[in-house]
Amino acid sequence: MNVIREVKSDRVGDRYYEVKHPSGLRIFVYPKEQNNSTYAVFGTRYGSVDTTFKRSDEADACTVPAGIAHYLEHKLFESEDGDAFARYAKTGANANAYTSFDVTCYLFSCTENVYESLEILLDFVQSPYFTEQTVQKEQGIIGQEIRMYDDDPQWRVMFNLLEALYHKHPVKVDIAGTVESIAQITPELLYRCYHTFYNLNNMVLCVAGNVELNKVLDLCDRMLKPSKPVEIERIFEEEPREVVKTRVEQKLSVVTPLFQLGFKENAVSRRTTKELAETEILLELMASDASPLFRRLLDAGLINESSFGYEYFEGPGYASVIFSGESKDPDRVAEEIRAETERLRRDGIDPEAFQRAKKALYGRNIAALNSVDNIANSMAVFAFAGRELYSYIDELANAKLDSVQKRLEEALDPAYSALSVVYPVD
Repeated sequence: MNVIREVKSDRVGDRYYEVKHPSGLRIFVYPKEQNNSTYAVFGTRYGSVDTTFKRSDEADACTVPAGIAHYLEHKLFESEDGDAFARYAKTGANANAYTSFDVTCYLFSCTENVYESLEILLDFVQSPYFTEQTVQKEQGIIGQEIRMYDDDPQWRVMFNLLEALYHKHPVKVDIAGTVESIAQITPELLYRCYHTFYNLNNMVLCVAGNVELNKVLDLCDRMLKPSKPVEIERIFEEEPREVVKTRVEQKLSVVTPLFQLGFKENAVSRRTTKELAETEILLELMASDASPLFRRLLDAGLINESSFGYEYFEGPGYASVIFSGESKDPDRVAEEIRAETERLRRDGIDPEAFQRAKKALYGRNIAALNSVDNIANSMAVFAFAGRELYSYIDELANAKLDSVQKRLEEALDPAYSALSVVYPVD
């Protein structure tokens, strides 16, 4: 029997439904009847960092080759009967999938044939089909993809930074693995990882748009294959607090140097929803296009408006604030950003800047609730991290200046920072 909970927000004036399905799957349905399109995400809490794990029903831990989560994502679209994309072509849905450091998600968007497309999604993700022949064929395809990314400046500047920040954590390893690691992947290993992480108790389904709750649940009742709950312990080596090195550089085919400056945070446990909201406000007031730092960098010709950005990069066992962009003098940009963190630590955050950042971020998140893809993706990400969409918006609205100042002390310590630069080839 489905256990249905209606989640309302008086602040937002909206609601969605969270359902615990008898199969073990958590289902989120966010009806937006006035919207013409629908967006669905079927995902699992399984990403590239999950290379060593232990199941509760097994005595020993298991270590698998790097890149296997991404490999599995590619292979699931294939079946004995053909390709899932060919099936979607008949319903007119636009489908895709992605593997990140900590999750794998399969998704589609459409304006018609919603339930037919949802049936395809639920079917192929639950129907693994791996053979020696198809696995070997994919090794060549993914091997080419890995070699392509080895020459991609944006990709390299990021992973060079992660290698400079992290000693042990597998977040520093390419999501797709290496040519050597994927050569070790077999059908047996794929099935082992699939049956561990693609357990419905470890997955979520998020549907937002012009849908009816009962129709979604009727389809789930018919399509979902019940799973026996299995506890999964993700095992990571202890990560030192210090960075590996403070600076790393590489030369590739770029016109203007690329940079990423990362501040490594102590990530013993995942930050709360409140702390996440405070971190986002901190970055908004410190480096958005309305900030004094941004104006100084732009006026000095150190950055360009289109490429400069920032993010809070976090997951199981890792957390960093990362600033990125293009600059003819990346070291000077890094120096200015570090100096700004020191100034804010010393002088404190300006109350007016705090209020502006808080209102701007709150307004963007409210506006994003008009986007069905943003809603579905956000609900999935929050669910996997043990967070909730409306609670995050409430925390943005209720954030206090002294708490944001405290997050500055924790998250932006120049002593634990590193700079990655990709320069043009001579």
